[in-house]
Amino acid sequence: MTASPGVDDALWSAIGDPTRRRILDLLLADGGGSASSLSRQLPVTRQAVAKHLDVLDRAGLVRSTTAGREKRCEVDAAQLERAAEQLAAVGRTWDRRLQRIKTIAEAIETTRKTDTTRS
Repeated sequence: MTASPGVDDALWSAIGDPTRRRILDLLLADGGGSASSLSRQLPVTRQAVAKHLDVLDRAGLVRSTTAGREKRCEVDAAQLERAAEQLAAVGRTWDRRLQRIKTIAEAIETTRKTDTTRS
């Protein structure tokens, strides 16, 4: 199966991980955070959080600034909005596909009923 046009696979691969989605939720709720502050709220180590943040950073979902020895991350609202728009577009595509399937199924059912009444 091929990806829908306009869908950024790297972006969705980053969002596809439950821990990364939780990190995004925490960053949005708190207005930002560091690997240390996030790891205190998650069942993973600071190093694991740092790796997840790197993936989110490469996907453009977070941006970081360095303050002393700490790297503080915030969600990139524009990239998150882009992801939401892509998800909505995929939803619309599937809605159209499901509607076509429904139309075909109804046509088959109508044909079947017609054939049954003729017999």
